[in-house]
Amino acid sequence: MKTVCELNMCNGCMACVEKCHRNAITIKDDLKYYNALVDTKKCVDCGLCTKVCPRENDNDMSKPKWWYQGWADSEIREHASSGGAASAIIRAFIKHGGYVASCLFDSGKFVFEVTNEMAVARKFAGSKYVKSNPEKIYGKIQSLLKANQKVLFIGLPCQVAAVNQFIKDKTNLVTADLICHGTPSPYLLKKCLQEYGHDINTLTDINFRIKSLYELNRDGKPIAAFHTMDNYLIAFLHSYDYTENCYSCKFATLDRVSDITLGDSWGTELSGEVKNGVSLILCQSEKGKELIESAGLNLLDVDINNAISHNEQLNKPSKCSKSRDQFFENYNRYNNFGKALVKTAPGIVAKEKVKSIVKYIVRGVGGGTQAFMITVKDGKM
Repeated sequence: MKTVCELNMCNGCMACVEKCHRNAITIKDDLKYYNALVDTKKCVDCGLCTKVCPRENDNDMSKPKWWYQGWADSEIREHASSGGAASAIIRAFIKHGGYVASCLFDSGKFVFEVTNEMAVARKFAGSKYVKSNPEKIYGKIQSLLKANQKVLFIGLPCQVAAVNQFIKDKTNLVTADLICHGTPSPYLLKKCLQEYGHDINTLTDINFRIKSLYELNRDGKPIAAFHTMDNYLIAFLHSYDYTENCYSCKFATLDRVSDITLGDSWGTELSGEVKNGVSLILCQSEKGKELIESAGLNLLDVDINNAISHNEQLNKPSKCSKSRDQFFENYNRYNNFGKALVKTAPGIVAKEKVKSIVKYIVRGVGGGTQAFMITVKDGKM
């Protein structure tokens, strides 16, 4: 089996697929890892796939020059996962005549689109804790740049690195990467939703987080009962199900591949603002700084050391859970996401259910105290 990059280490950026003029490359998703497979009967050994692979090449990276924390105006911030910095930047870029390329949810898939229409760009908002598919976005960006249009690309660090490898003339290109913990296969999300009674292909919208509340939310409603943290987010937050490459990510460092880095200002001293969301914003270039300053954000200084200590992926990749192999063994054995999670970490599942129910009681249920008996079986409460 011939692969573009090291076996089981594919980022899934899809740049090699788009670059290959012989249609010789396919991405195989084995849940635990991705691989870019090369059809040797079609391959002519031109080397274009390897040249564009961010895993196989050195990437231009630089440390942040300016550090901020802050938030967008109330209209944007109210609907943002965090402080709304990304949405404000997108709005400013389009307002000044540019195009924005990023990830949105469409027909059951997390795909990339490029647009200069705010009605479409609004779909870019929100955290997406799943591996997305940037296939075909690189050529669209390149065409716009050749037409002397300005383009802002927002994606994961590995995806930004792929854009940088694919695009040679970056004069009119601005890039923003998102601080990333790791991403699971989209098939795991689809399977988990099925077990909660939802077909991802029929959903019009899906969210993974509302401010500091982590829960899968489809079409405005949580998928799990009693405001509990669902199985998907439990597995995600405990690093059970990222693809293999994420645990050795070469982009989880203080050196960044982008003009701007965006994340959450975890651990901020602005305790009164946390419930509304506070964004962390790092700038590596002058054009990144100019964009930030044009976005109408409320910008404040941030304690750099505190920001780094509360965003581990600015130092190192997420640590692979000792239970990851067991989780996938259980998943393959039972073909059930929830049951695999319970068999792997019954204590964690029970603890999360209790914590969530306690929060629900504290908020007040029917004006009085409620008593619950909790039983966790096959991943369901």
